[in-house]
Amino acid sequence: MRELKSQVPPEQKQAEADSVFAAIEAIPQFAQTDSILLYYSLPDELPTHEVLDRWHMMKKIYLPRVKGDDLEIVAYNGTLDDDNDFHIGEPIGPALDFIPELVIVPAVALDRQCMRCGRGRGYYDRLLQVSQAFKLGVSLNCQLVEKVPCEPHDQPLDAIATQSTGVIYKTDN
Repeated sequence: MRELKSQVPPEQKQAEADSVFAAIEAIPQFAQTDSILLYYSLPDELPTHEVLDRWHMMKKIYLPRVKGDDLEIVAYNGTLDDDNDFHIGEPIGPALDFIPELVIVPAVALDRQCMRCGRGRGYYDRLLQVSQAFKLGVSLNCQLVEKVPCEPHDQPLDAIATQSTGVIYKTDN
């Protein structure tokens, strides 16, 4: 998957992101929520930087911050800090004690059964396990696979979105 993602030029990644996030903006779960947990994308992920800035003007946006083996949820205020173990832009501020209504999750791979493969540390699986939020996985087209290998702790998503599929709900399968 790393090799496939590395072959996607930045312009194509952004075009795919524009399509994916436009599709998300059209679903009821987006329209009906005030709060969204998004992610600050790494170079090999579906880009979120532009949509983060746009959505920040419309909704309450939250980002994850790694703390030990878990993710903390922090309000996005336009400022990020990358002075952490992973050198990932993380929000600054106090951790919240709730999970937003809509959680948009990055993936290394997704399938049409709404399963995802992450980076292997289980951060999102632990977070999603205790959440009643609508869980939506997003990825580049090349990351959509026939079947994601799953383990018992892997948490299913409610929907996935890629440029080629639009939003696919778990019940659509």
